[in-house]
Amino acid sequence: MQPPREVPTDFQIELERIEDDLSRFGGAVLRDGSVDGAEATRFAARLFQHASLTGNLVELGVAEAAADRAIERVTHASDLYLLKAIIALELHRLADVRRSLEVCATLRDSTYGGALQADLDFQEGRYESAREGYEDVIENDPAWDNLSRLAHLKAKMGDITGADQLYARAQEELTAKQMRQYAWVELERGGLDLSRGRYEDARVHYEQADRAYSGYWRVEERMVELLRARGKLDEAVALCERVVARVRRPEFQQVLGELCELTDRSGEAEAWLEKACAAYLESAGRGEVHYYHHLADFYADVREDGAESVRWALKDLELRENFSTQATLAWALYRARRFAEARELVERALASGAKDARLFYRAGMIHRAAGGGSRGDDYLRMAAEWNPLHRSIHVHH
Repeated sequence: MQPPREVPTDFQIELERIEDDLSRFGGAVLRDGSVDGAEATRFAARLFQHASLTGNLVELGVAEAAADRAIERVTHASDLYLLKAIIALELHRLADVRRSLEVCATLRDSTYGGALQADLDFQEGRYESAREGYEDVIENDPAWDNLSRLAHLKAKMGDITGADQLYARAQEELTAKQMRQYAWVELERGGLDLSRGRYEDARVHYEQADRAYSGYWRVEERMVELLRARGKLDEAVALCERVVARVRRPEFQQVLGELCELTDRSGEAEAWLEKACAAYLESAGRGEVHYYHHLADFYADVREDGAESVRWALKDLELRENFSTQATLAWALYRARRFAEARELVERALASGAKDARLFYRAGMIHRAAGGGSRGDDYLRMAAEWNPLHRSIHVHH
């Protein structure tokens, strides 16, 4: 008797469909310079979809190169410049996003271009311009992704209720054929609950995401975060090992190393942390900027090497100055015992209006170290009010 055949997950079905398409027309695109631009465009788009689905950052570069080749073969290349801009934004190359908008007037003047400009405003600390930009885009096109952009901004500024309402609207805009996108929005809604310590509500959202789109590693990644927050460390380690086996990204290796430390598996912990650090540095050595923020955090919190943390935090700040990069540099300066400078930077981050338990906690510790009187205690109290268990949930997305 044959054993029952394993039912493929939604993730596996979509991945196989994309890989079938790539194998069917991809080889011709790569071999034959006479392939028409439309097919070359579809090939680049499919490469991007594969990279996004699997979480493979190297493949994003392959998709970008394919887009560059396709641009040479088409008359109207706005879709390809949009693809290039999305990839550049994912990899924190903001100058390249701006370049795509400058080169392609059709993209710049479109709703997509407006959304990308608002993304740039947000990343570069122009929060009111970003908000206005997102609202203008939504007025013309209330698509799920545009609503999610504004929801993300509201969440960072502490409007958790407003953010959740926008995410709920985003889900209403999705069709039955967009279950992966539906699951992604569920994960974001769960993240809102997690940030306020509402762990049971977060679990409900994550389980709904898994039902909507089964087999997705991003659901497992968020469940690791939740298990860690709830103190279920052995379960978190086991699940994180599955994530690391599927998606070989250093930020997940770092999380696994930290979890191993918490479960007294020091040998395994150090091996994973070393592997993560080496991968971060290799990426930076190739001229990539995506992991500057991770390197700053790694040296601040794992190695407690303030000088090295400051070096990477400054690089990240030069690329995009916003409350996140300001707070990261402030924490690096704190680790380097440059307390007065740290206090100035963290106050700039707080002046943005951003609200987050981790930001409040760091502000409290910095003010205490800098002799800030009662302000340090005030910020620590704000962190506890925002999320009483906030120190247990930081994971490196």
